[in-house]
Amino acid sequence: MNKYSRHLRLFLVNEDGVTAMEYALLGALIAVVIIASVTGVGLNVQALFLNVADQVEAVAADVL
Repeated sequence: MNKYSRHLRLFLVNEDGVTAMEYALLGALIAVVIIASVTGVGLNVQALFLNVADQVEAVAADVL
């Protein structure tokens, strides 16, 4: 019985699984931050290109 209680105590004290879970959560959080920032930058770049396209179209209409 002493052997089993020792193994149970070692299992409960072992933190390898907890560390892996922490790394997984940290990786997921980093992925969410990257996706949010890329989406925000992408929308700003899209608005910039639409603005430039409108200005070029306006200048081309004046020339023609």
